[in-house]
Amino acid sequence: MTTFNRRTLLVGAAAATLGAPALVRAQAAADWPKGALRIIVPFPPGGSTDPVARIIQAKMIENTGWNILVDNKPGGTGAVGSAIAAKSAPDGQTWMLTFDSHILNPAFASGLPYKDSELFNVMLIGRTPQAICAHPDRPYKTFAEVITDAKARPGKVNVGVLGASQALVLMTLIKKENGVDLNLIPYKGGGPLNQDILAGVTDVAIGSLTSFSPHVRANKVRALAVTGEKRTPALPDTSTLIEQGVKSFPSYSWWGVYAPTGTPRPIVDRMHAEIKKAVLAPDVTQKFIDQFNMEILTTSPEEFAAYQKSEQERWFKVIKDNDIKGD
Repeated sequence: MTTFNRRTLLVGAAAATLGAPALVRAQAAADWPKGALRIIVPFPPGGSTDPVARIIQAKMIENTGWNILVDNKPGGTGAVGSAIAAKSAPDGQTWMLTFDSHILNPAFASGLPYKDSELFNVMLIGRTPQAICAHPDRPYKTFAEVITDAKARPGKVNVGVLGASQALVLMTLIKKENGVDLNLIPYKGGGPLNQDILAGVTDVAIGSLTSFSPHVRANKVRALAVTGEKRTPALPDTSTLIEQGVKSFPSYSWWGVYAPTGTPRPIVDRMHAEIKKAVLAPDVTQKFIDQFNMEILTTSPEEFAAYQKSEQERWFKVIKDNDIKGD
């Protein structure tokens, strides 16, 4: 017969009390999801964010049988959809899959209808470097040659960039750190930017490796550099800015998942596990490599939060020091 003394009972009661919230949270995860899950994409169909979300959606439905909806909420460079996600109930029914421009919105847009703290980092899915390209009739073979020409002809070399983007901030940094006067031409969308570099309206353009690499392979544009820390398998013969001796920061386009802050961690962990399982499925990984030249990461929430913090500290300083405007 087991004997219980008063100390044993008190310790047991305390443990049970402390464990109660964990049990409640675990039960909440077990009872989830309750109805359809919504993945907000804060951009219209097209581009890369929407298809990334839909590829993951299809694989998760296949794996789990859950009802999962992709809900496009475009506007304000992603701010409209981000606000909807941030203000949604933290019950695990709403998620957001977005692009790297999301973390620059607080620096470019005053009076955002949400705060960064209202969105919880779930996973950095993957990333790809940006590409710097020239029209084939321009004489440049590397971006270092562009800098040399621009130093000889200040303000005469045109570089197309997306407005309110990491590319704009990077090129502004390059101008300052390398003492060169490049004429930066901001575009409101990737479509017009691509059209103008293909037509030779701009001398050089920086943009998504995803959108430029098919044109490079078709010899419609010439790749001058990639912006990552190392060369990319998509353009193995194209050197990095670092290799060319250009002073800059490594720069990547990336895709990440967020949840409304306060979403129970067991639910976040379960969703994280299912997204990771979907992304690491061989057919999905291959699609991401083929379509987006993506380096698969599937980070933890903590790793993603740390990455966002370091990126914002780096780029916000450049934006502030150079008074860069997003419009």
